[in-house]
Amino acid sequence: HRNIYNNGGLCLSDSTRLICDNNKGLRSSWFQFTTSSSGTISLQYLSGGSYYHTCGGTLIERDWVMTAAHCVDRYTRTWRVVVGEHDLYTNSGREQIKTVSQVYVHPKWNRYSVASGYDIALLKLSSAASLNSYVQLGALAPSGNILPNNSNCYITGWGRTSTGGPISDELKQAYLPSVDHNTCSSSSWWGSTVKTTMVCAGGGAESGCNGDSGGPLNCLINGRYYVHGVTTSFVSVMGCNVPRSPRS
Repeated sequence: HRNIYNNGGLCLSDSTRLICDNNKGLRSSWFQFTTSSSGTISLQYLSGGSYYHTCGGTLIERDWVMTAAHCVDRYTRTWRVVVGEHDLYTNSGREQIKTVSQVYVHPKWNRYSVASGYDIALLKLSSAASLNSYVQLGALAPSGNILPNNSNCYITGWGRTSTGGPISDELKQAYLPSVDHNTCSSSSWWGSTVKTTMVCAGGGAESGCNGDSGGPLNCLINGRYYVHGVTTSFVSVMGCNVPRSPRS
């Protein structure tokens, strides 16, 4: 649940709705917001006998997760995926912990050239997750679908809530409307760094940050949310929340 500032108020969401706070401690309104966060997973690595969150991801089949290649491409680590997660440090009883049996990185991914794109990987889980009201599959966008400019899109994750700050305990989201390729590749935005294989979203006050990588970009198309992308590692040298420097 990422904090979203909407008309001067604070908004929080769960898997079915967005609840807005008017900064007076009152929940002022809500609307239906389906399937945005229930497919989001926490990717964690083992170190010193404990597991630590490093990236997000999307449950796309009961035993498959989609994440970012840069999250898993250079480490020989023991990985696990937590589905149904909300608070990283509190056990609600809704979590399902799955070990990762195999990592598949996109063959065109080049860790030394992030701007070349293809920052995507698939994780095979050792056992299938159980679907319920807290765990759902992310719906992948149809092949070849191009997002209209300024589509309603959200990212979800446990990333840093400010540049250089700590990761979030709780699952949060940010509203990042899509940005068309001509705009995003212009000199006042990301320029030639952006390729046609990428999707741009945001560029305003809200953004992703370190720790959100791998998580889904969910966009509302014809009344349903579809996963249109994976949060990648683009972060402006000026920080995470930089105008005209959207996550791609």
